[in-house]
Amino acid sequence: MSARPVIVVFDVGKTNKKLFLFDENYQIVFEKSARFIETVDEDGFPCENLESLRLSVFDSLSEVFRLKEFNIKAVNFSSYGASFVYAGEDGKPAAPLYNYLKPYPVELSEKFYNKYGGEESFSLQTASPVLGSLNSGLQLYRLKIEQPEIFSRVKYALHLPQYLSFLLTGVYYSDLTSIGCHTAMWDFEHNRYHEWIQREGVALKLPPIVPANKVSPPLFPGTSYKIGCGLHDSSAALIPYLVNFNEPFVLISTGTWCISLNPFNHHSLTLDELKKDCLSFLQYKGQPVKASRLFSGNEYEQQVKRIAEHFDVDAIRFRNINYNPDVVKKIKKSQTQARYEDNFQKESVFATRDLAGFKNDTEAYHQLVLDLVNLQAASTQLVLKNTPVKRIFVDGGFSKNNVFMNLLAAEFSDLEVFAASMAQASAVGAALTIHSAWNSKQVPNDIIQLKYFSAGRAAP
Repeated sequence: MSARPVIVVFDVGKTNKKLFLFDENYQIVFEKSARFIETVDEDGFPCENLESLRLSVFDSLSEVFRLKEFNIKAVNFSSYGASFVYAGEDGKPAAPLYNYLKPYPVELSEKFYNKYGGEESFSLQTASPVLGSLNSGLQLYRLKIEQPEIFSRVKYALHLPQYLSFLLTGVYYSDLTSIGCHTAMWDFEHNRYHEWIQREGVALKLPPIVPANKVSPPLFPGTSYKIGCGLHDSSAALIPYLVNFNEPFVLISTGTWCISLNPFNHHSLTLDELKKDCLSFLQYKGQPVKASRLFSGNEYEQQVKRIAEHFDVDAIRFRNINYNPDVVKKIKKSQTQARYEDNFQKESVFATRDLAGFKNDTEAYHQLVLDLVNLQAASTQLVLKNTPVKRIFVDGGFSKNNVFMNLLAAEFSDLEVFAASMAQASAVGAALTIHSAWNSKQVPNDIIQLKYFSAGRAAP
């Protein structure tokens, strides 16, 4: 029996590092995961253990190459992208991979923004809210100002997906999905690096930008598989939807953050949108995607605990609670409902509600989800308005929440609303990007499973 053709995808999150083998039908045929103990930078702040990660890539590859039932045709990477690996002349890291949660010096931030037109103007140009170290370009600026000796030794600054690719190819690349995601590096109006990149001498530290479907041969002689240049994980997760669906859509990706992504919104970011936590990033073909963000997953977890404690029930009970239109009808009459379109908030009003006003935990839970959905609708509407979108896909945690999905369908009754499920969207996206380099089959049309939610079932 001949070996099955597969692609290896490394999906590197901040906490979990995973490896997947996908066959030509994009089914997972092998997987493994690892977690590493963080190390610290020169200030004692926790950061990625690059050496452990490097060794893990090589060890994991050696392991899967020994599996005779698979014929490895390609390797690609998806990873978080908001930090740089500073490669020296020898290709080894010249500095730590600084944590994007590390506090950014206020004085340095003020100096930077004052030099380049102020926070509002600069943020609009780069479609990047002021996020401190989460703006990875500002990490590079900080290195130049605070540690000029190290900066001078840096040959290239690589976002993490491209560093992982470099380990196997020895070739330095930059990628638009990493550059274009709140890095404060890209000028969205002129579709090029922002002027500060040149003026600060940073441009010399950035390798050439290549297309997302670029593949290279491995460093090691005698092997014939292809290696992709890696992608930012949020952008990679959007790719299966862009490949599978031609009709305009919005994807609401839910988890700790709930992010509404509209690849069909080509309007420039406005100051009002920026203040309401919108941004733009670049998808794998270079076009901008407008996005709005809420921290709703975190709020949901906190408020479910509050409800459980107040009514003395186990919070696990809420995982499978079913939508009840009669309960929704009752609380809409008995409770004042908040609308957020004209008074946009980053959190719902539920935290201010007195739980004594609810008859039981079911009522309180439905009100929590109703508040979150009303806020989600206002957030999604920021990227939805004036676009030809007819469908909304929801993936992640809330896509499995029956109450959330029914209420969302009611809120967007003029659109088709679907819960979407797909195993490992970021990894699938990385595999799809270089499909033609490893896969002899057509892209299957059943990678994403959809469940339709009708507005007719929801309470008025």
